[in-house]
Amino acid sequence: MQLTLSGPPHFPPINTVGGIMRQVLFALIPALVAHCWFFGWGILFQLALAVGFALAFEAVMLRLRGKPLQPFISDYSAVVTAVLFALCVPPLAPWWISLTGMLFAIVIAKHLYGGLGSNLFNPTMVGLAAVIIAFPIDLSQWLAPRSLSPGLPGLAETLRAILTGQLPASLNWDTLSQATPLDALRTGVAENRMVTEIRANPIFGDFGGRGWEWIANFYLLGGLYLIWRRVISWHVPVAVLATTIIVSTPMWLLGPDVNPSPLQHIFSGALVIAAFFIATDPVSGCSTLRGKLVFGAGVALLTLAIRRFGGYPDGVAFAVLLMNMLAPLIDRLTTPRAYGHPR
Repeated sequence: MQLTLSGPPHFPPINTVGGIMRQVLFALIPALVAHCWFFGWGILFQLALAVGFALAFEAVMLRLRGKPLQPFISDYSAVVTAVLFALCVPPLAPWWISLTGMLFAIVIAKHLYGGLGSNLFNPTMVGLAAVIIAFPIDLSQWLAPRSLSPGLPGLAETLRAILTGQLPASLNWDTLSQATPLDALRTGVAENRMVTEIRANPIFGDFGGRGWEWIANFYLLGGLYLIWRRVISWHVPVAVLATTIIVSTPMWLLGPDVNPSPLQHIFSGALVIAAFFIATDPVSGCSTLRGKLVFGAGVALLTLAIRRFGGYPDGVAFAVLLMNMLAPLIDRLTTPRAYGHPR
């Protein structure tokens, strides 16, 4: 019997940075399509702006650091940072939002720390936190979902709003924009209104915000795809979602008039995209298995604390950055014991 051998190499290829980043982009496509459907064309312009600024800053910093352009520009890491950032800002945010966000994300959070693989903080969250603090009004002007809007802006109107920061004379923010579900909850509770009364607002869906819960479902679908492809492990997403449910359920049962349900927390805001696409960053997160569980739980706890007691309706960006600071210590404390060595 003749044994036929194939040519070398005989081992499966190791995942490259570019290959992993492309898988992340593929996983985001369903949520991107849903975003366009519920909130209009603005997200596509935000993607184009963020990606353009990110690649430009990436090229400039590589030149200044004396690094070759080709291997780093083509690894898609800057593109993934830009896409995640664009998905977290309002569709009609003016162009300088993307410029500022990518300046902080690519130049400060990434290259000033030594480039890809050396950054302490998640670049996307650094950029998002910067614009949340610098431009709070622009970051609060979210469009109402399609089913509640008198008419989403067309392509020309969207482009004009993004490039000038002003809507056409035929449109105004009072009719187009609407408070997000987290904004509505925070404002209503501050006014001593019951959660059931607040949820009577048509912006709320079955669990979270109308439109937003569908987008969260597609983030979940994309995240499961990444786990199936072994791009990420299950530890951080499970820790984020499970901790959110475990902590918020008793609060909701004991005080349903002032505390939203666990599903409201999960399907509103950026918690699901953070669980699968942001907190799973292998560079700024934890590397040990127990550390990933602790890291994900910390992101959930801090997010819930900021939503309940902080100054921002959604605290995901700040929660991730705070846990990034603790990631090296968590890894050190959760490193598995080497075989044959005492603890």
